[in-house]
Amino acid sequence: MKRKSLVLKSGLSGVFLIAIMLFLISKDVSQSYVTVLKLKTQCPPGFKKNSSNQCIAVNLYQQYDSPHDNGVGGLQTSLPEIRDGFSPQQIDLGRYLFFDPVLSGDGTVSCATCHDPKKGFADGLPTSIGHNGQKTKRGAPTLWNVAYLKKLFWDGRATTLEQQMQEPLFAAEEMNNTPKHLLESLNAIEEYRVMFAEAYPNKKIHEAIELHEIYTAISAFQSSLISLNSKYDHYAHGYHEALNANEIEGMNIFRSFVARCAECHTPPLFTNQQFAVIGSPEPNGLPLDPGAQVPFKDTTLRGAFKVPSLRNIAKTAPYMHSGKFKTLRETVEFYTQGRGHAVPKDENLIIHWHIWEPELSNYELDRLVDFLKTLTDETFIPQIPERLPSGLQPST
Repeated sequence: MKRKSLVLKSGLSGVFLIAIMLFLISKDVSQSYVTVLKLKTQCPPGFKKNSSNQCIAVNLYQQYDSPHDNGVGGLQTSLPEIRDGFSPQQIDLGRYLFFDPVLSGDGTVSCATCHDPKKGFADGLPTSIGHNGQKTKRGAPTLWNVAYLKKLFWDGRATTLEQQMQEPLFAAEEMNNTPKHLLESLNAIEEYRVMFAEAYPNKKIHEAIELHEIYTAISAFQSSLISLNSKYDHYAHGYHEALNANEIEGMNIFRSFVARCAECHTPPLFTNQQFAVIGSPEPNGLPLDPGAQVPFKDTTLRGAFKVPSLRNIAKTAPYMHSGKFKTLRETVEFYTQGRGHAVPKDENLIIHWHIWEPELSNYELDRLVDFLKTLTDETFIPQIPERLPSGLQPST
């Protein structure tokens, strides 16, 4: 019996040791491999993957060629060319980078700080706040449908997403980083090196992450932010019950020759991608923002800003480049108060010819607001990562 007992104890000890070894091995494996984030291999909604592993945009507006198809007066209008053709892995890598504060100099600010998906990919502030609480001089524009835009920033000084993103990344008052520090930060994170190798098939894990790969990935993610499935879109594609009587009335005012809203905010993007001097007042008596005059070196563009898209406009208050107006109602009322009524006395601005005295009633202004709210669509809003390779918390 004693010998049998010793054997039994010995057997139990062996099992116990094996269990400990398996636990340690599994713990090591989980730390080295299991926790590594895997990038998505499928395109986001609104895109289809081609044989070259590229995500190509697909939507109903692509079937229209003319602004007057089917005799509906511009409701069914084609879209401009989109920036697409990124791989699913590049788009998903860009999603992690977009929300990761490691991209900023001190690890406190991410792209999503000023472009929060819960706030229409703006930030809900009159002017944005960046590194160390510093205020910028303009508000953050929405990123919805940014892949269709040819000029970026309020003053149009950037022409590509890659060019645009470098300014906030390296601006002292925004993300306050440097190219050198950015590369050092990301290359020090093994999980990011694995993910970059996954997003760029010709890249090895031991090879350093490069700046152009960072810019491409963030551009890829931003290009996937498509919003073309609102109540208005359902109406435009033939489902006329999508809008109620007040909203249809507001749409007709919006498109009328009296209000003239649609002449600059042209469907389906609800922007003509041009620049306009409208004489929007600066807040708190601040001096006039010269706007597009500076990058284009054109005095006729003094006080001009890019005509913004009205997509998801109900989500992106406050309004104008300086966040002067808190509500949509205030904003639409500005346009009916008289041409150039808010221009400083010492300024001689060339107000856009579409800005005049429509003298809309309170009722008509209310209907305009009703219509603008039909442009809200967050069907394809991306998921905020639950965990980031940096170990930091996703910032929005």
